[in-house]
Amino acid sequence: MQLRKGGSNWVDGDRFYDQEADLAVLAERARDGTHTLLTAQRRMGKTSLIREHLRRLSQAATHETIFVDVEAAENAADAIAELAARSMAVRSAWHRIRTVFGNTLGALGDRIDTLGVADVQVKLRAGIDAGNWQQKGDDVFRALAAADAPVVVAIDELPILVNRLLKGHDYRITPNRRQAADLFLAWLRRNAQEHRGRIVLIVCGSVGLEPILRQAGLSAHANIYSPFDLKPWDAQTAANCIAELASSYGIVVPDAACEHMLSRLRLAVPHHVQQFFDCLHMLLMRADRAEATPDDVETVYREDMLGARGQAGLDHYESRLHMVLGTERYPLALDLLAEASKESGLSTETVAAYRSRYPTSSSDELAVDDVLHVLEHDGYLHRADRGYRFLSGWLEDWWRARYGASFVPLADRST
Repeated sequence: MQLRKGGSNWVDGDRFYDQEADLAVLAERARDGTHTLLTAQRRMGKTSLIREHLRRLSQAATHETIFVDVEAAENAADAIAELAARSMAVRSAWHRIRTVFGNTLGALGDRIDTLGVADVQVKLRAGIDAGNWQQKGDDVFRALAAADAPVVVAIDELPILVNRLLKGHDYRITPNRRQAADLFLAWLRRNAQEHRGRIVLIVCGSVGLEPILRQAGLSAHANIYSPFDLKPWDAQTAANCIAELASSYGIVVPDAACEHMLSRLRLAVPHHVQQFFDCLHMLLMRADRAEATPDDVETVYREDMLGARGQAGLDHYESRLHMVLGTERYPLALDLLAEASKESGLSTETVAAYRSRYPTSSSDELAVDDVLHVLEHDGYLHRADRGYRFLSGWLEDWWRARYGASFVPLADRST
């Protein structure tokens, strides 16, 4: 097998690298019927890990599997329609689901099995509304629970859907929105408990669920899930991946060059490692050379990783941060991250000064503490001696390059 570059999308099969221990944990949880909340920093490969887990379960024929992406869902009814459409993959449950949606799908007759999932989802959505989504969703779960084998249902981007239910598109929590999110989460929790042993849930997303629930006082809905924190690669695993990629593409990355790559990244996030290798490979191809040097690595880091190409990949960090924190707290997060990107980091004294300036929010919670909780949970910062520092060297350098010149530290601002 030759390891190939994964690109920006999820990977499985021959393109999936390492993480056998993580797959073993998920396989054990599937056997035990344990619902999982998969957490990790961004670009750690959560979706790829889940996809590979589902692929292996299907290959072993021990479980039926469904992958449901609810990122585009605007409400609970959209999510139910997506779940029902993806259930086409479970043949022993699909005929029951077709019966549930008989009035909606009846006119299609036998053509339903020749349509794509997106077309089926549109048809199913027509039969779901604000008044019946819970009943329809219950029916789908009952059909899946009666399948020939236990069903593992992976729900990707559930935090984005919950965040949308809570805050809408203006990023503000209202009583009605909180009630809608509470109702949906309670429905999902009830079905997960009722069909335990027959249906196993895995939920994850590109942002953390726990901080979002915490903001709305809905954290209790997460207690049915066993947390599983996906860690970055250690240095040896990252070096092995670089070596295998180099071998696959006919180039050489000596130890010194590899060590310089990893020291620049500081945190071996799988996608970042592969993106760095891709940039290095392109440089060698353009130069018609086969062996990299530490100077090549530094050139690629400065010109590509911190340049426009790298910025395109890291812009997603900002958009997700804005989505979770909302319009009011997002500028505060930018300030705290800019402070942390200074050589001295974000000190406890600076945090205290920000607390004085931004004391509370409408929920009577310290705004600074809430933002720091999100930044820690989602892998931007970690607690260090007398303050906070960036985990990722690349993210820190990128943030400094993007905001450093224009940012005025709080201590230098006039009152």
